[in-house]
This record gives sequence, structure tokens and C-alpha cells, in this order.
Amino acid sequence: MATTKQLLLAGVFLVVLVTKHGLCGSAEEWKARSVYQVLTDRFGGPVTDSCNLNDYCGGTFSGLIDHLDYIEGMGFDAIWISPVVTNTPGGYHGYWAKDFSTINSHFGSAADLKALVDAAHRRDMWVMLDIVLNHVGPVGSQFSAITPFSHPGDYHPQCSVSQYVCFTEEVLHCRLASLPDLNQQNATVADELVAWVGRMISEYQFDGIRADTVMYINQDFWARVQAEAGVYIVGEVYSSVECNIAYQKHGVDATLSYPMFFTLRSVFQDGQSMNLIQSQVDAYKGFPDASILGTFIDNHDNPRFLYQNTNKIPQYLNALTFVLFSQGVPIVYYGTEQYFAGGNDPANREILWPTKFQTSTPMYAFLAQLNSLRKNTTAWSFPQVQRYSTDNFYAFSRGSTLVALTNSGASFDISITYSPYTAGVKICNALAVPADSDCLVTGASGAFTVSMGKGLPKIYVPAAAESA
Repeated sequence: MATTKQLLLAGVFLVVLVTKHGLCGSAEEWKARSVYQVLTDRFGGPVTDSCNLNDYCGGTFSGLIDHLDYIEGMGFDAIWISPVVTNTPGGYHGYWAKDFSTINSHFGSAADLKALVDAAHRRDMWVMLDIVLNHVGPVGSQFSAITPFSHPGDYHPQCSVSQYVCFTEEVLHCRLASLPDLNQQNATVADELVAWVGRMISEYQFDGIRADTVMYINQDFWARVQAEAGVYIVGEVYSSVECNIAYQKHGVDATLSYPMFFTLRSVFQDGQSMNLIQSQVDAYKGFPDASILGTFIDNHDNPRFLYQNTNKIPQYLNALTFVLFSQGVPIVYYGTEQYFAGGNDPANREILWPTKFQTSTPMYAFLAQLNSLRKNTTAWSFPQVQRYSTDNFYAFSRGSTLVALTNSGASFDISITYSPYTAGVKICNALAVPADSDCLVTGASGAFTVSMGKGLPKIYVPAAAESA
């Protein structure tokens, strides 16, 4: 029989194993989460109506804590925060590291950061840390300004990235946007970066990582980072499907779903054929696991969906519905709920606090409804199956939930014969207002007709599930 000491040691080993190997915050567990992306400097800050968007505006970790209710009210159970280390001047976004050993004082202290993670965890809300391991801030060749990478040998020789094809010498070893490029072929540099990731997870208890500029560093390095982190990593690979597939096969758990992002923008912003969606879904079959990619329609690096498209609210609702219900871990950019419409950065990095964190906007309620439906139906638990596709209509199911989308404001009927239902099942559009105002009973072999109107999305569920 094991002694008390042996049992205690076994318990300690299990705790270490759980943390190290990502059994808490694993890729599989992140499927059930929906992520709200914030720029820490722009979310919760001082009482001002404007600021210079090219510099710090005053958002802090404490400001985030003060408004977790606002995020939770939309149904999000994870937040993605900006990189947290001390940056060179003007690095309000967090991507210009200066000192990897300290926390950016503009955002708060190390204690404030721990308080944020603790406050989120008390709400069963996970925290995803953004990390930058490819480059540091714009210091030219003044490497002594950077901690701990203060020597020229810590960096690749100076050259510039002018094309973005994966695995080329230029992409892997040259400067992106003139930012000094860390040399991960230097064992000291690689070891310190990997160890730093482990320390951040251990000290602050982050549940996941968003990794910046993944395609600019070799796959073997990222595989080491993934093993050290022991939590879900979703990496930025701003490139082709094939490049994204390669980094999931060997590198990180998942990548941000940029190929689908561009497809969704083409379909819902530009009105191109909705058949493009299924073409992209088919291309995604090359991923080891497309169900854990990070799916999004907006972020801090691209003009917002509504930029020069404020007349396309219905199309935006359809795109967001796809993001929340299609395969992948859904990510929604802060300000979506307030109809932010900024253009190229920094215009798409607006301050949120002038909105007074209103919860009365229709979009806030819509996102809350989508998140509630996603949780109630456990949509992530089921494969995504295309049911019908035309130039202006696309339907897919996840289990007994059927999502019907359009990029057209026209009214039209679609007869769906390939459905997830049997005959005689009452199904209701869970997005209908008032509730139960859009129900029908399936016919032979589960066939039914969808009546699309006003360009709005529909989510059909069996009546019993809808009322649960």
C-alpha cells in the first residue's frame, strides 16, 4: 500500500504533468471556448473621448478587470490580451519588445497582471497571452537597449522582407518592417525564448497563447515552444493554406484561419459567390485538425469589416454567425459589439471607453445570443456538414443545429432535402424575434424550405432544444 508521502508526491507529479502537457488549456478544451480579443491599451482606460492612436491611450490590466462583466455579458469565456513585456517607446500594441524580464508599466504591474488572470479565472474565463518571439522593438542596431538580447549575434544580419512566401531565407532571416530579427539558430537565444514562454505560463497561469509572426521562424523552434508551453497555441501565419497546414503539422497546435478570413471578406463584404466558402472548407481538409484553428472576421491588423461598409450590417451578422458556429475556435475583436468601423491601423484600434461600455446595442445582444446558442447546442462537438450552397446562400449543420446564411438582402426560398433531421421534426429559428415566430415541421426524409428575408442569418434547432 502506498504511503502518505508517496501519495503526496504522486499528486505533485500529476499537477506538474497537467500543467506541462496542457491538460488544462489544451487544444481540445479550447474548442468549447469563444474568445474576445482586446488591445489592452484600448479597452479599459481613463475618462477621455479621444487620444493619439499612434501612442499609448491609457488602457490597463485594472481597466480590464473593471469591465469583465461587460465581456462575460456577451457570453465570451476567454480573452486574448496584448503582449505584456516592456516595449520601446510607442509600443502601445505590445509588439515592440524591449525587456522580456519586466511587465509593461503602461498596462500595470506584474501583480496587476496576476490579478487580471485570477479575476478572469474566478469567472471560468480563460486568458490567452499574445507573444512575439520573432523580433524586438525598432532600435536599429542599438541592441544594447534590449534585455536580454543585447549582442549583435543575437540577431540575424540586416536585410528586409520584401515577399511573404513561407520557408524562404528572406522570410526566416530578414527584418519584417525593419524590426531587428532574433536569431533562433543561436542556441542561447532559442533556449532563452523557449524558457521565457515556460516562465510566463508558470508564473501567470495563462491558459493559451496567440503567437505573433509564426511563419518568420522555423518549425523546429515552434515545436519546442509548443512543448514547453503545454497549453494551446494558435499562431499567426499570414500566408497560404499550404503554409498554415505545414505549421500545424510541425510547429504549433493551430494557426489563425487567415485563408478563411479572406474568403469570408470576399463573400460577405464584396458579394462574391458563397460557393467559395465550401471550396475553402474543402482545402482545409489538408489540416491535421481544422477544428482548432482560430476563426475570425476582424482583428487589429486589418480594416474592420464595417470600414466603408456601414450599410452591410446584415452581411456582418451572417459573417459573425459563421465565425461562431463553423469549425474552429471563434475569435471576436473588441468593439464589434459597438459597431466600430475603423480602417487601417491605428484607426482600427479605437478606444472603447467613450462608448461607456453600453450593453444596449443590438450587436451586443446578438453576440450574447450566438454565444448562448453555441454553448447550448455544443456545436463544436459535431462535424461541419455542408447542406446547401448557391451564390447567395450557404447552409451547414453541426449535429442537429442547421445554420442558414446569405450575403444578399433579397427575400427567397430554398428547399433543403439533404438535412440533419428526420420527417415530422419541428424545428425553429433560434434567432427569430419574437421567439417561436419562425418554426416549421420537416417533411419527407427531413426536407424543409428555408425562407430567407432582410438578409438575416438563421439558426434552426429542434423545438425541444430551442426551448431548453
